[in-house]
Amino acid sequence: MTAHVPIYACQPLCFNQQRFRKDLETKPSVKVFKDAIAGVNEHFQNRFLESEDVRYLVSERAVFIDVLLHYAWYQNSFDDDIALLAVGGYGRGELHPKSDVDILILLDESADGKYAEELQQFITLCWDMGLDIGSSVRTISQCVELARNDITVATNLQDSRRICGNDLLRDQLQTLTSSTHMWSASEFYHAKFDEQIERHAKHNDSEYNLEPNIKNSPGGLRDIQTIHWVAKRYYGVKTLGQLQNKGFFTEYEFGVLHSCETTLWRIRYALHCVAGRPDDRLLFEYQRELAQIFGYEDNDKGLAVEQFMRTYYRAVLALRELNDVLLQNLNEKIHERDHEPNIQQINANFQLHDNYIEVTHKKVFAQNPSALLEIFVILGTTPSIRGVRTNTIRLINEHRFLVDDNFRNDPTNKQLFLQLFKSGQGLITQLKRMKRYNILGRYLPAFGKIIGQMQHDLFHRYTVDDHTLLVIQKMCNFSAPDAEQEFPIAAHILKRMDKPEILYLAGLFHDIGKGRGGDHSTLGAEDAITFGQSHGLSSGDIKLLAWLVQSHLLMSYVSQKQDISDSDVIHEFALKVGNQRYLDYLYALTVADMNGTNPDIWNSWRASLMRQLYAETKRALRRGLENTIDQADQIEDTKQQALNKLKDKHVSTDKAIALWQDMGDEYFLREGHNDIAWQTEAIIEHNSDTPLILVKDDTSQQWGGATQVFIRVPDQGNIFLAAATVFAQLGLNIHDARIYNTNSRYTIDTFYVLDENDQPVEDGSSKQQKIIDALIQELSFVTKGEYSDVIKKRTPRLLKQFPIPTRTKMQTPEGASFTTLEVISPDRHSLLATIGRIFMEYDIQLCNAKISTLGERVEDVFFITDQNGDPLSDDKLCEDLQRAICQELDQQVEQSQ
Repeated sequence: MTAHVPIYACQPLCFNQQRFRKDLETKPSVKVFKDAIAGVNEHFQNRFLESEDVRYLVSERAVFIDVLLHYAWYQNSFDDDIALLAVGGYGRGELHPKSDVDILILLDESADGKYAEELQQFITLCWDMGLDIGSSVRTISQCVELARNDITVATNLQDSRRICGNDLLRDQLQTLTSSTHMWSASEFYHAKFDEQIERHAKHNDSEYNLEPNIKNSPGGLRDIQTIHWVAKRYYGVKTLGQLQNKGFFTEYEFGVLHSCETTLWRIRYALHCVAGRPDDRLLFEYQRELAQIFGYEDNDKGLAVEQFMRTYYRAVLALRELNDVLLQNLNEKIHERDHEPNIQQINANFQLHDNYIEVTHKKVFAQNPSALLEIFVILGTTPSIRGVRTNTIRLINEHRFLVDDNFRNDPTNKQLFLQLFKSGQGLITQLKRMKRYNILGRYLPAFGKIIGQMQHDLFHRYTVDDHTLLVIQKMCNFSAPDAEQEFPIAAHILKRMDKPEILYLAGLFHDIGKGRGGDHSTLGAEDAITFGQSHGLSSGDIKLLAWLVQSHLLMSYVSQKQDISDSDVIHEFALKVGNQRYLDYLYALTVADMNGTNPDIWNSWRASLMRQLYAETKRALRRGLENTIDQADQIEDTKQQALNKLKDKHVSTDKAIALWQDMGDEYFLREGHNDIAWQTEAIIEHNSDTPLILVKDDTSQQWGGATQVFIRVPDQGNIFLAAATVFAQLGLNIHDARIYNTNSRYTIDTFYVLDENDQPVEDGSSKQQKIIDALIQELSFVTKGEYSDVIKKRTPRLLKQFPIPTRTKMQTPEGASFTTLEVISPDRHSLLATIGRIFMEYDIQLCNAKISTLGERVEDVFFITDQNGDPLSDDKLCEDLQRAICQELDQQVEQSQ
């Protein structure tokens, strides 16, 4: 049969078509096809590793698949009323190693239903030979109807080309789906532009996600394809190369487009090879191997993977800028067809053209370089302006070399830059624009060095520059109407802040020192001082700015790592802050920084800790830093407020006081009077030796933010292990644990927990009762010396990619009655239950715990004693305990891989 099949006209260099035809005559067809694919795949792989131009490989692979489909098609007999078309990326002649092979089987109206059996055999053969076929079978009229109503279908058909069959069918389809019959150039442009906006939003509208989608993320391959689609629709051409010298792009822009597309194609090609499937996500597990493939090595510039990702980020940033320019250019051409432009003069340098800003003449930037900053000030203070005209963006790109030392030292430019930071809500849009046009990085060279700088760890989710702008965006959002509900204190602070521009500048500089070695806070503070002095800030503003940059981690550290119910901790923090103004600025900066670092960091519990620290520090500042709180007075005041609450509930004062005799001072120092009254009333009413367990949603309390679980049981060890096990079983995460040693035979523990979505358990819900029932059951096991097994779950994917070993630190503070054990480790399911079991095995008594989970990293502090209630003094015991914790936690990760 093969002898009657025409030889495919285009002969791929890697494929012997004559031998293939001969094999089809003598061997099983599926095996022949499979062997051909395997051989060519290996051939392409070797050529790629030898650094052959990826464009040849992608194109030649498409031609090779054309040949296979040609011969698969002719395994059956077809008339002239059918055609096999390549569509989508395959239709453009672009095929990466694991890309889908998208085809359309196009039928004449008279052939509808004619070839059911033959087409089933054809598609089955394609699948059997190992091709990932995406197929559809439609008549011309069906295609036209679908394309008329679906922009995606219309786009795919625009890229179609014939492989086999009657080419006149494709020509007819192309005519009926052209812009003269449907989706005019204007309609097509706006539909694809809206599609791009929606796609970008799904990826946080950022080029800099740490695990970006190389195809769909902003600046990715889909953005390039969008340029192709809309330009070809408007100009009626088949390739972008045909648009040279037609005013659509400059020679430089075409070079950037070609170069960056090549970079992304090489990465995507290698990604498909490494992943072994059509995955376009640059996941952490692939990034290291890709960096190695492309020859990056760890050095003083950073890790190999960070250097590789920086290459990617630079490419997509350039493509995002080019996408803006070219789509804007086309939009202008489309609208210029429809009406005469509306021109409004702004000043000697700029005018509005249909509400887009543009220069008044081509020599504006050459004659007045300050206009390179002035344009962003105008945009920032005039939110009604829709954007920048293409000709002006191109002039900015051509003249940005003028932003040099002389430019930076010009007083006019310094004032313009400061003026931009007073533009409020318009600030962040202009900073992003300035970064994209490479003005911001040139004006502040230190910022230019952090553009695309990745932080390859579990904690930071964005590159340094993207995080920086996200922090400023969060700050600006504090002034939005809906911020009062989510960020009430920050919103209130920003309303009455005298110089919000200092806050925004602190956001700009807080991480600018990263990647240089040394303490980035100190380096950033030095840069901030230099900036403030050169830009004419007052000495007071410079001092505030530098202090904020130097101390930007202080408030989050104190709120999460120290006991903020301790008046001494509050006093020490207040001393470092000094006054209310500094406290306000630091609070706003810290909240924005936490929200802009990792979306998992900010939750109701951390928000409550920040609010509590802010309020207590504010109270200390009002009282005066020389007037410290006497602990005895604090205890007495708390007791009296609790008694007043109990009186309102008709609870006996004598019974309450008698019960409190067995409580230690720490209980009244750490617990609020509302909780003390609630717990006291319940204990008196319980009046039994059985466990008392109380659960409530703490959001109704002053600070709120978590579900509070109170446990009171006759004194027995390992309550922490029992509780941690139950919480792990129920999918609850401990965020704070307070263990009190009373003078009676009872143990009192208070836990603050959130569910797996970082939400409190709803008051009165069935899950609250499940917590109580599960704890009672587990505690009954404990009395018998039995414990439920610690639940083990599969280690999260990200954790496997960052095998950071567990670290511990143990010390006994001078004069303390306990030893502190700090555990720093990647977070995982049942971590606290595992540590609790190790404490039990080593006869360790837990007095208190400070639980702090920062994204996927935990930094927990445990206050422990030996079985006699004394600090740990046995060096061997301390070593063995720390070794056991490290080994057990790290083995959990290894065993689950």
